[in-house]
This record gives sequence, structure tokens and C-alpha cells, in this order.
Amino acid sequence: MINTGFFRGLVALAAMGWVWAMAAPFAYVPNEGSGTVSVIDTQTDQVVAEMAAGKKPRGLAAGADKHWLYVSDQPNNSLQLIDLQQRKLAGHVDLGDSPEGVYISADGRWVAAAVEENNEIVITDTRLNQRAFSIKVKGRNPEHAVFSPDGKLIFVSAEEGGAVDIIDFEKRQQVAQVTVGARPRGIGFLPDSSRAYVATENSSEVYVIDTKTLAITAQIKGGLRSNGVAVHPDGSRVYVSNGGAATVSVIDTVSNQIVATVPVGQRPWNMALTPDGKKLYVANGRSGTVSVIDTVHNVLMHDVVVGKLPWGVVIK
Repeated sequence: MINTGFFRGLVALAAMGWVWAMAAPFAYVPNEGSGTVSVIDTQTDQVVAEMAAGKKPRGLAAGADKHWLYVSDQPNNSLQLIDLQQRKLAGHVDLGDSPEGVYISADGRWVAAAVEENNEIVITDTRLNQRAFSIKVKGRNPEHAVFSPDGKLIFVSAEEGGAVDIIDFEKRQQVAQVTVGARPRGIGFLPDSSRAYVATENSSEVYVIDTKTLAITAQIKGGLRSNGVAVHPDGSRVYVSNGGAATVSVIDTVSNQIVATVPVGQRPWNMALTPDGKKLYVANGRSGTVSVIDTVHNVLMHDVVVGKLPWGVVIK
């Protein structure tokens, strides 16, 4: 006679890795001071796991299949590959000196990593989890390299200077540079790829760039040390973290006016929204927390304690 209870138990154990990978959404938070990635269940807003992620994890992107997490590790000059089914490191890709922001194309095929000291963007092919090619940029110390949703462009912000480098992804080269305020940081695109919003930290402003003409269509005064940028899935709102003010500004994309300001933790940095757009997760570097904002009412719900010096958030 088959012990059906025992059989069900074996099936459940075998499926644990699959359930972890397929359950959604989770918020992944790189803690550069702890060398870990905190995993937050966005249904409960509880930390459910901590995963090793090299010596100083910063930028990160989640694969489309929810199998891989790609995390830049500055001291090791590499892209760490975390197997989400096993919840552990499972390889790396060499990037170059001091990698920072990491972003994935909308189709999940390519991962772009900004490599500061080399002034280039390194592209990893997720089908092979191998380095594919690199693209030089004019800006010095690039920090973010963000794909437009249609996959045609990559906008790159560099810590030194006051411009955004524009890469034509099909041509594999920089084709333009747009002057903005001092020390451009976070970049976010509207879902239709028509506009990009760029936060400039030293001038505390947000620049709106038309992606077809590359003209600046609006210049918005932000909070002190405007930094990270996240865009609502429906394109109606843009969220900007203000590192010196411990707040997040909410911009209406029709009027390009700030319509709300939400207090968060100290040194808010990079952010991410849940797929339904109802919650925004903000990494607070100096507080060691992630602030969770109710985007329907623009209010702080609570703070989630994570590791030391959280740098950003990706949700998958």
C-alpha cells in the first residue's frame, strides 16, 4: 500500500524551491554594508530570508523567469549570480572596476551594468549568463544605465558632470548627450518610453526628457539631494527620493508638478513599486530600513528593518 501522506510530503519538499521562485512578489534589497540581499514578502512586509551577495552589493536586477538575481559587487568587480531557487550564489560575471547600477531589458534578455572606473556599460546575456559586450560612454563614473521600456535606448547617468549619455542599443554605441543639472542620478521612463525623468542630486532637480527629440520638456524643483526615481506602472506618477530631506516627492506626470511629499527614513536612495503600483519600497541607507509607502493615499505605512546600508530595491 502506498503511503499517500509520505508521498505528498516528498512532493512538497521537492516543490519548495519552485514555490520560492514562483511566488510573487518579493522585494530584494542589497545591503552594501552587510554583504547580503534581504528578501521581503510584499504581502506581509516581513523579511523572509537573507542571502549572501558578495562583499559590497549595490545594483541589482531580477530575471524575467524569477530564477536569477543579478547583483553588482564593487570590491570583486563582478556581477554576482544568485540562484533564487536555491537561495545562494551560483556564479559571477566579470564586469570591470567598481560596478554600480544594474538594470534588465523589458524582454529579460539583457542586463546592463554601469562600471564606474572604466566609464562603460557592460551587457550580460541572460540566456548564457555571460558577458556579451561593452559600450563606452563619455560621462565619468556612470552609476545608472537604464533601458527604455521599448528596449531601443539606454540612458546613463554619471556622478561627475551634468549630462545624461544616450545609447542606441541596436547600434551598440552612444549617440547623444543631454545636459542636465549637477550630478545626475536616478532615471525612470514612462511605460510608453516617451519620456525619461532624471534626478540630479547636487542641483536638487528633476529633468524631463523627450526620448524622440532628446529635448528637455520640463525642469522640476525637487527635494534636497534628489536621487532615486521610480515610475508608477500606469505612468501617472513619478516618485523621487530626496536623500538630504528624508522624503519622497510624488510628481503628477500630466502637470509635471509635485503633488505630495512623504517622509521616509534617513538617506533614501533607490526604490521600486509592486506590479500593481499600490506600494512603493524605498531603501534608506543610513536607517538600515525600507520604507513602505501606500501610493493610493501617499502615506508611509511602516518601515522594514533590513541589513546595513541598503542601496536599492527590485521587486519580482
